[in-house]
Amino acid sequence: MASLYSQRDSIRPPSSGRMIACGTATETPDKSLWALVLAGGDGTRLQGLTRLIAGAPIPKQYCRILGPRSLLERTLSRIAPLVTVERTLAIINRDHLPIARPHLRSADPRNVLVQPRNLDTGPGVLVSMLELARRDPDATVAMFPSDHYVRDSHALRRIIARMRRVVRRVPEKIALLGVRPERADVGYGYIAPGRPLGCGRDTFAVLAFHEKPEVSAAAEIVRQGALWNSLIMVARVGRVLELLRDLRPADVALLEETPLDLAALTTVYDRLRAWNFSREFLARIPEHLVVTRADGLGWSDWGTPEAIERVFAALGMVPPWRQLAEAAR
Repeated sequence: MASLYSQRDSIRPPSSGRMIACGTATETPDKSLWALVLAGGDGTRLQGLTRLIAGAPIPKQYCRILGPRSLLERTLSRIAPLVTVERTLAIINRDHLPIARPHLRSADPRNVLVQPRNLDTGPGVLVSMLELARRDPDATVAMFPSDHYVRDSHALRRIIARMRRVVRRVPEKIALLGVRPERADVGYGYIAPGRPLGCGRDTFAVLAFHEKPEVSAAAEIVRQGALWNSLIMVARVGRVLELLRDLRPADVALLEETPLDLAALTTVYDRLRAWNFSREFLARIPEHLVVTRADGLGWSDWGTPEAIERVFAALGMVPPWRQLAEAAR
């Protein structure tokens, strides 16, 4: 296999280049920051598991896999000390509405964006960014998937605050949160970090972005020091839209004049194809990205039963579906 990085693009270059100042993170809500929670996935890979837990094959973000709160409820609670309710948006699908409402009690109803159907992550992010730009043209947003596990919420909020400061210093960049890989997993995207940009040596330029590589490629990427992409990002909304206009001009043109109305959006969605935000956007703009490395978060993307079982094992707990299976014997 050819090397994924040229000699010029070694993952461990000299620590030269533009530096980004450090600061002190707090638990006080940032009144200038918006949050966007992505809750439009269908979670088809976990439907067998969610059927066992909830009695129906519901999307995993609405399932109470660990404790009395769903993954979506946990996500909203996790970011609440960081971003006010008035500035926290969540995007869901129309067919999720009946099951989503109980999980969105803490949200401002005006901030629950509804798309006609799931077309992967791309269109949902684009619709949300356009709506944010209408509300606040100068907005900076922190984006969060709703189906991840994070053991240390305080650590996550501290990292988001650091990423916010990075974007203030380099507003033309999109800041991603990268996690040290525990293994070579083909289910993740990988970020190849370049030169360090911050005095804490935890923020880096991005050399390359690889979305769900093959097994041999993933092993080589991990060996060279790449980070898992968490799809948690902080960026100026205007900058994200500027880059989307360059890469997906037809989609932006279709959606930017469309009001946030289900009937109008349905007509436009019929003309859109599904596309993935990581693979078809982030992976194509590495020069516009920076990555902040997160250590000690206890982060896991709960995309497979195996990923969830690893977390339960680390917590010394028996997964609920195994308890149910035992009870059924």
